[in-house]
Amino acid sequence: MEPLRGRRVVVTGGAGVIATELLAQLSGAGAEVLSVDRLPLAQTPAGVTHLVADLAVADLAPLATFRPHHLLHLAATFERSIESPEFWPQNWGDNVVATHRLVELAATIPDVVSFVFASSYLIYDPAQYMTSAPASAAVALNETAGIGSRNLCGAAKLYGEAELRFAEEVTRVPFRVANARIFRVYGRGSRDVVSRWVRAALDGEPITVYHPENRFDYVFSGDVAEGLLRMAVTPGARGVINLATGRDRPVADVIAVVERATGLSLDARVEAVDEPFEGSRADTRALEAALGWRPTLMLEDGVERLVAFERLQRTRALG
Repeated sequence: MEPLRGRRVVVTGGAGVIATELLAQLSGAGAEVLSVDRLPLAQTPAGVTHLVADLAVADLAPLATFRPHHLLHLAATFERSIESPEFWPQNWGDNVVATHRLVELAATIPDVVSFVFASSYLIYDPAQYMTSAPASAAVALNETAGIGSRNLCGAAKLYGEAELRFAEEVTRVPFRVANARIFRVYGRGSRDVVSRWVRAALDGEPITVYHPENRFDYVFSGDVAEGLLRMAVTPGARGVINLATGRDRPVADVIAVVERATGLSLDARVEAVDEPFEGSRADTRALEAALGWRPTLMLEDGVERLVAFERLQRTRALG
């Protein structure tokens, strides 16, 4: 990878689970980092300056003054269950307006070399990987698979990709664009289902499971951060690139992995739901071709890290 020491990097969504890993990696590499989020950081690594701001409405002059070489846009809002009416304006501001303003701003900063957009596999048409009965194997989605946004967030990510493509092809911005279509992320301190189940096991709480036959491509947040960083500094990384492991695991496997890692039984209550089954994973050939790399951390190892993190949190809470 291109050396990062002394390079200026903007990371949006700096307080998020992926960005927390990313800031630590950038700090270790000696980069000069401007982190932006509506929330403060729990810890600020060396070489990182954090700006508390709402990208949809805030004055972006501090970002322009910083003159970044690389801009990694991770800031986003998600709603993990049924999309409520309240989520529509949140999605518009956080996922559409903020991205639009950052793309326009980047075009005015002559130092920008790369713009990495944290997109999502929710862009892919769910008809390709959702079925009426459990699938015997997951569908490997490649970057040319059909588009048909699964929800509002997926639609907003698709818009962000379209605007960046327009900036490259029509307005001819001088920087390189990489759209990372990220699959099922889990990580330390996150609200993702794997983390929630680890906490439930440690706290002796029951969990509700829908479709234990579903298969997902689970990717650890630290691997996602490394992939985004590699896209930022690798000249050949451009356009749409899946970011995941390329391996799928059924939900039932996740329960078993959590139980082994914690040494505790999960009270898993399967609840019937009138929804299609999912079986999806990433085709990672484009990722490997562009970066000569792909995430290698297995679910078992990632869950071990979650368990260690959560146990440390509990020890600290007890003083």
